[in-house]
Amino acid sequence: MIRSKNISEVFDMEVFTDGGEYFGRVDETVLALNKVMGWRIKATKNSFLNKVLGGAKGVVVPHSMVKSISDVMIISKAAIPTVEEEKPKEATAEKLEEY
Repeated sequence: MIRSKNISEVFDMEVFTDGGEYFGRVDETVLALNKVMGWRIKATKNSFLNKVLGGAKGVVVPHSMVKSISDVMIISKAAIPTVEEEKPKEATAEKLEEY
């Protein structure tokens, strides 16, 4: 049996990855031609998304990445944005002489 939800029931719902990390909360639905195309997930204080994004407010997760919606929303771990960390530049004698 397929159970359906109204979109209004999904707002402010907690979002978790399929790996178990708390991702954030549903903030908005992205609709196109009366179909759900994606979900805007806001980064909350203790969410994994907040740690990854730093100062950004959230991300849009395509609906194809949503695995389940019930009491919480489960998304694929592939939806997690990747952020390349900058490696600190090593100070060398040559670089110090340039300054």
